[in-house]
Amino acid sequence: MNTVDTLWVLVSAALVLFMTPGLALFYGGMVRTKNVLAVMMNNLLAMGLVTVLWVLVAGSVAFGPDLGGGLVGNFSLAGFANLGHHLPGFHGLGASPLSIMAFQMMFAIITAALISGGTTDRIKFSAFIVLIAVWLVVVYAPIAHWVFSPEGWLARRGVLDFAGGTVVEITSGFSTLAVVLVLGRRRGWPRESMAPHSVPLSLLGVGILWFGWFGFNAGSSLSMNSIAVHAFVNTQCAAAAGLLGWLIFEKTKEAYPTTLGAASGAVAGMVAITPCAGYVNAMAALLIGLIVGVVCAMAVRLKFRWKYDDSLDVLGVHGIGGLSGMLLLGLFATKSVNPAGANGLLTGGGVHLLGLQALASGVVMAFAFGVTWLIAKVIDLTLGLRVSPEDEFTGLDLTQHAESAYSSGGMGRITS
Repeated sequence: MNTVDTLWVLVSAALVLFMTPGLALFYGGMVRTKNVLAVMMNNLLAMGLVTVLWVLVAGSVAFGPDLGGGLVGNFSLAGFANLGHHLPGFHGLGASPLSIMAFQMMFAIITAALISGGTTDRIKFSAFIVLIAVWLVVVYAPIAHWVFSPEGWLARRGVLDFAGGTVVEITSGFSTLAVVLVLGRRRGWPRESMAPHSVPLSLLGVGILWFGWFGFNAGSSLSMNSIAVHAFVNTQCAAAAGLLGWLIFEKTKEAYPTTLGAASGAVAGMVAITPCAGYVNAMAALLIGLIVGVVCAMAVRLKFRWKYDDSLDVLGVHGIGGLSGMLLLGLFATKSVNPAGANGLLTGGGVHLLGLQALASGVVMAFAFGVTWLIAKVIDLTLGLRVSPEDEFTGLDLTQHAESAYSSGGMGRITS
């Protein structure tokens, strides 16, 4: 075991875990006062439930020895057993297998937590527990095996995804779309105003997400090397450019650049660079962030035209941002940054990589959406996925958790 590499992976894992409380603050500030704790609770639930299931079974499905065809791993690593000198397919790495499994566990946690953003204000807490538990094992873990495990079928075909453009971003975005289509719209949406109750709270959350994303991307090198440095720098470049791209769109199309728009643009930039971070240079990262900041600003407005109620724009920012990043990687990837990668269309590699990136994105979109829709539909027909109209009007903080975020003052009023 290389202690430096292992330390880097463990520190990065801690940074990725810290992103989930940051996400809770980001989401919490964007909902109404009566649902603040409910959306935060769903994020905290992911930290507990996904950890247990990852150790027991999901981690092995994702990274265990392949059962055949590159579709899923077997159960030989269940309970984190049989973690010897290397994980199946991972060779020549200094980081310990246990540290890599812990690092990947944090990815699974935040991917599950992202789904809470689209379903907030109306999903039963008990239903969310069942949804995430089943989804982790039958949706997330197989996709992680396809892409992140060297034995996965997409990885073997040469698909590039440095830190989860498919596994985290596209999967969370299109899984969320499936759930919200089963859930239906919030009562009163889009006629009633459902403005964020605390933009400063959301900004604090974005700051934590931005900080943690350095571990998310740079840690995915699994070694303390030059590729980790590239990923770190590219994360900053794309976040900054995404922020500016979103503001340019708002100023051009809607006259007023908003604080929440700046925050969302930074997130969109980091989403887009996630698959690209260890394969592109800094100039490409700036361009990717700028493009996707504009693309995601446009995408989040489509829900009003198409009438799907993705409450906090998980599809528009994460799903579309991840898809855009995967495709742009097919243009800008360069072996000058990472010899283990490939050259894209604009760097002399032709269309081959772009085709692979499109294939992976399409397959993951279809699988994540289709299987998640089935899971949500079964839960809706059995346990019931949505709270009653009365509980939705009162708010999920009180009806699901018997708590209130604000006990006095203006923000303590329960609003519909």
